[in-house]
Amino acid sequence: MAASKEHAHELIDRLAPSQVPAVVGMLEALLDPVSRVIANAPTDDEPEGEEERQAVARSKAWFKQRGGQGIPHDEVLADFGLTPDDLKNR
Repeated sequence: MAASKEHAHELIDRLAPSQVPAVVGMLEALLDPVSRVIANAPTDDEPEGEEERQAVARSKAWFKQRGGQGIPHDEVLADFGLTPDDLKNR
């Protein structure tokens, strides 16, 4: 294992500075337990049921009525009596 880590360090040292953030992001994703579980989760291979098809059709119609726009974040917060500053202060 030490030889593998050594090799990884050597490869990282050879990267261009602009490549380092991408590698750091990949390493963080590998070490994050949630990302790891999602990456290893089986593919959803269940057939789409009629109820699900209808729900998807309703959601597409909802977005179409609104010009493809969702609900602004500030508006969702306001529904809960919050502002963006409230989130920053938590």
